[in-house]
Amino acid sequence: MPSSVTALGQARSSGPGMAPSACCCSPAALQRRLPILAWLPSYSLQWLKMDFVAGLSVGLTAIPQALAYAEVAGLPPQYGLYSAFMGCFVYFFLGTSRDVTLGPTAIMSLLVSFYTFHEPAYAVLLAFLSGCIQLAMGVLRLGFLLDFISYPVIKGFTSAAAVTIGFGQIKNLLGLQNIPRPFFLQVYHTFLRIAETRVGDAVLGLVCMLLLLVLKLMRDHVPPVHPEMPPGVRLSRGLVWAATTASQNNYRIDANQELLAIGLTNMLGSLVSSYPVTGSFGRTAVNAQSGVCTPAGGLVTGVLVLLSLDYLTSLFYYIPKSALAAVIIMAVAPLFDTKIFRTLWRVKRLDLLPLCVTFLLCFWEVQYGILAGALVSLLMLLHSAARPETKVSEGPVLVLQPASGLSFPAMEALREEILSRALEVSPPRCLVLECTHVCSIDYTVVLGLGELLQDFQKQGVALAFVGLQVPVLRVLLSADLKGFQYFSTLEEAEKHLRQEPGTQPYNIREDSILDQKVALLKA
Repeated sequence: MPSSVTALGQARSSGPGMAPSACCCSPAALQRRLPILAWLPSYSLQWLKMDFVAGLSVGLTAIPQALAYAEVAGLPPQYGLYSAFMGCFVYFFLGTSRDVTLGPTAIMSLLVSFYTFHEPAYAVLLAFLSGCIQLAMGVLRLGFLLDFISYPVIKGFTSAAAVTIGFGQIKNLLGLQNIPRPFFLQVYHTFLRIAETRVGDAVLGLVCMLLLLVLKLMRDHVPPVHPEMPPGVRLSRGLVWAATTASQNNYRIDANQELLAIGLTNMLGSLVSSYPVTGSFGRTAVNAQSGVCTPAGGLVTGVLVLLSLDYLTSLFYYIPKSALAAVIIMAVAPLFDTKIFRTLWRVKRLDLLPLCVTFLLCFWEVQYGILAGALVSLLMLLHSAARPETKVSEGPVLVLQPASGLSFPAMEALREEILSRALEVSPPRCLVLECTHVCSIDYTVVLGLGELLQDFQKQGVALAFVGLQVPVLRVLLSADLKGFQYFSTLEEAEKHLRQEPGTQPYNIREDSILDQKVALLKA
């Protein structure tokens, strides 16, 4: 699930002909649930050519990665391929973006390894159960819950996962045996047994990493595929892109629809011995840079994976673990974002707190790291709601302006500040509460403001309100607060509170408010 959170949070809707929201029985609503209906009627031969090249490129990437990620999940290599094709076919019908591809990923494989104890049956059951949960979330339109996982938490999680997965493959890269899986024990025993390194495995692994690095450098100097390119050039450039670890694209997609697609993929995938899958950063970037036009490119990828299962399964036994380790290390290396720490230090240092909490605790238990980081982010959010900043202007009349919304957790802090600045001084002062930034209030806030009005009346001074938006004014007028005074401008409120000539006295102002109340309640 965290990996799907990452994929959903980093994607944009780029498929052709995406439909807007509409009534559940309308053609537009049907297209939202079956996005294939939006682009299939206009499908062209040119799109077919581009989708074929992209599907082939992604397939050549998916096969070695699937074999390698099965090792991360602690499963036999064929289970990676069992997990790599169902998403291609499901996303063809349900996907909202032409570029996104579903299948095994490094982070999801790491999570699977924590819960399945190297037992394929548990991994298949996990795929079915997670698919049911994701499908239910999509049907209930709970995709908005992903918005509560902040970007620093996601970056802390992916960076820690990259370190955990990458270092976990050092033992295979060096040919070390009997290294425990817990991260800290793994680090200790790897350095303890470094002298037992098998030279052949180490050389093969390093050569594979060097080859992948060269292909990545080639990718950086090869422009993306374009439809006007000759077929041979498109294919060769697509293959170069397929052979590297690819960069992440910036996507925005329908989270609820993606949950439906991922959930159904995992449910159906469990019927063919798949372990849980999600959206892949790397293969999605390969797909985009290969010039894919529609989700139909996934059909080519799925067929290629099925052909490899049919004809290459017997050869899986001979694949060196050091070669697979090289593929995994090069695949997860870009997930470790070194720039995010420097960026947050420059932009907002407080956001380093959830990032560091997530990053550090993920080395203990991934799920604890994510939960702790999300909890820290939530506490920061609640603190800002409970203690909003206020702008105070001193003068003949004290003006206090909340810099953000006003909700029940913030009422006590606002009350204390008003009392300390206006009523606990000698002599007590009139105060104007400037509410331009307050777009809604709840009953607790109404009660608190009523108590403040009573306190001001007891001290013989006035509390006036300025800049109330219509929904807020309607609530306050409906509450029939005694002594409530509202002014349309700050200048008008200051003149009235100073009792300058030409201003209306309190009783006329109250009559005016009654007229406003009648008009608002009628509206």
